[in-house]
Amino acid sequence: MKVDAIVIAGGEINGNLQNESGVTNEALIPIGNTIMVDYVVSALEKAPSVDKIVVVGPTKDLKKYYEETNTIILVEPGATAVESVLNGLKYVSMNKKLLICTGDIPLLTPEAVEDFLSTCSSKEADLHYSIVPQEVNEKKYPDVKRTYVKLKEGTFTGGNILLVNPGIIHRCAEKGEELVRLRKSPLALSRLIGFRFILKFLLHLLSLSDTEDKFSKLLGIKGVGIISNYPEVGIDVDKQSDLILVKKVLEEKVS
Repeated sequence: MKVDAIVIAGGEINGNLQNESGVTNEALIPIGNTIMVDYVVSALEKAPSVDKIVVVGPTKDLKKYYEETNTIILVEPGATAVESVLNGLKYVSMNKKLLICTGDIPLLTPEAVEDFLSTCSSKEADLHYSIVPQEVNEKKYPDVKRTYVKLKEGTFTGGNILLVNPGIIHRCAEKGEELVRLRKSPLALSRLIGFRFILKFLLHLLSLSDTEDKFSKLLGIKGVGIISNYPEVGIDVDKQSDLILVKKVLEEKVS
């Protein structure tokens, strides 16, 4: 499977993470001799299945690190993650699946990317989203702090890479924005998702297929969860402790 990729690298940061890193954009956080997003781009460049890479972020700053070519394109971000995807969509092929990942997963490896794409190829869907078992995460990175959801099949955390049919993105964008907007309003989100679904979640009675069916209906597409045994797809840097962890891991790789 050959894919193009969009890297969302426009997130603003503040607080302790800003103080620790000295920058205001997560993509530009210095780690070793380069910036955080470069670890993601490098992993994608080394993954045999990835063709073009579109980095959606602060282009003025990113041009200090990248020379635009036929395979690496820099694009300004939108006001939201969904808008950023739409900006990047103009520069990728609409005739093959699209890999989308965030720019704040610097532990990502080519092997993790290839494993995800290989598993996706065995399940036909409009949207494949990655999830990682808690035991896999904590066995390899015992110090990692993640939010987990308990399902019948096990306890999982969400990954930060997904594979999508680019043809569905425009029609799903509005609903996607709504879901993101309501994430901090439990009552409104419950009304949208359904109280029965929420109750099953609270009672730990949800299965992975329940979740797939619910969000497939909400978005009007077919979505499936892809269980990855590579925790690197989900370890994002959104707080100070995350940055300390990834710096330690990456420094150990170099030494």
